[in-house]
Amino acid sequence: MPARIRIYGHEAVFAQGHWACPDDSLQAMLEALADPRAVSPEAEQAHALYCAGKFGGLVHTPYGWEAAAHPEPEIRLEDFAPPKAPERAGWLSFMRKRR
Repeated sequence: MPARIRIYGHEAVFAQGHWACPDDSLQAMLEALADPRAVSPEAEQAHALYCAGKFGGLVHTPYGWEAAAHPEPEIRLEDFAPPKAPERAGWLSFMRKRR
């Protein structure tokens, strides 16, 4: 069964790894996130939930339309930030007064 979501007042359907939507700009945004490996009903529903959460939309469940939660960030600043340096270190540390 295809997964349905509602974003910005438009309804989109995800089936067989592709999105179908009457709004061209929304379809382009969703196709950019499309996962062609999602062919089972469970995978389609999980991908639709991810996309709806990414854009702050609703996902259709057997109980009706429900707000999708925002997905966890894929990249965090902590992944790239170097460990905290000692307090005296820095780019212009040679200009500081020494004790």
